[in-house]
Amino acid sequence: MAQDVKPAETYDDRPIHADPGELPPEVQAPLAEYRGEPPPSPQWFKDAIAREPERTFVESLGSKLEVLTWGEVGKPGLLFVHGNSAHADWWSFIAPFFADDYRVASMSLAGMGASDWRERYSFADFAEDAEAVARATGLYEGGRKPIYVGHSFGGGQVFFAAVRHPERMHAAVMVDTGFGPPPEELAKRQAQMEAVRNIPTVDRPSRVYPTLEAALARFRLMPPQPAGNPFIADFIARRSLKQVPLPDKETAPEGSGEGWTWRFDPNMWAKLDRELTMAAQAAPTDVSTPMVHIYGAKSRIVEHRKAGAPSPFPPGMLEIEIPDSHHHIMIDQPLALVAALRALLAAWPPA
Repeated sequence: MAQDVKPAETYDDRPIHADPGELPPEVQAPLAEYRGEPPPSPQWFKDAIAREPERTFVESLGSKLEVLTWGEVGKPGLLFVHGNSAHADWWSFIAPFFADDYRVASMSLAGMGASDWRERYSFADFAEDAEAVARATGLYEGGRKPIYVGHSFGGGQVFFAAVRHPERMHAAVMVDTGFGPPPEELAKRQAQMEAVRNIPTVDRPSRVYPTLEAALARFRLMPPQPAGNPFIADFIARRSLKQVPLPDKETAPEGSGEGWTWRFDPNMWAKLDRELTMAAQAAPTDVSTPMVHIYGAKSRIVEHRKAGAPSPFPPGMLEIEIPDSHHHIMIDQPLALVAALRALLAAWPPA
């Protein structure tokens, strides 16, 4: 199955168009076969999500940001940051494993999850948002600065904040984080983005699905890959949706007049200020913040880097491979990710 999806996989997690049948069914629509019903899940997962977080909002730069917290204030702080078009609940089955030893927060970046949308987005603002969340949720109250953990696009935010504001964090952990494809692939990716037909724009809003089942059937991962554990993909997908009025020409089967659409700002990439993003990629290699990169063995991060993809990671930085995992490690190998993080945080960084 890995051979089928590898050519389409990339760590650039912007939406891309795929015609029906272009990707294998388990990649194109991993939840369709369940027809709106949750897939069976193991006990560890049920126990983890049963440990419900406190759900609040934190004000930053005039926006309300969705924040989930676990654990007691006064313990060392741990901040989780999700990837593009995702939300804080991507960490809801990971964070409880750290709640006994840490004060844990998971935030939805502006324009994603239940956080407010903005007219413009920038890495500098995301960094200020993370600091506001860390302060408001007591992540500094454990006697040291918090550790940031970011996946994919969120890992880019963590890296940027670590370079620009090392005084704000104790250490940074990037999870399967890349900084763009190799040069020869960049032009192809840009052309692909310009040719898309199903990605919302200012003039083409997000589609509204008449039923939850229909919406779940359209969920797929970016970059394209199989959902290693469908029960996790289903959990994430349900929390990626919100109810909105149906267009006048459509009617919900149950007669509610409401349908389902994705919660993220569909124009985030068009609104993103890339100037500081590019500056972050050209960051000096003498980064003072302790850093680690955790990546999936089946992700194309390493392959792309060897092919000439840019990477501002400092030379010799510790990297940890998670076996049998694509880009979305918390979906493919969640317990291996937990084990890697727990072992890492038990011995690193040096005091």
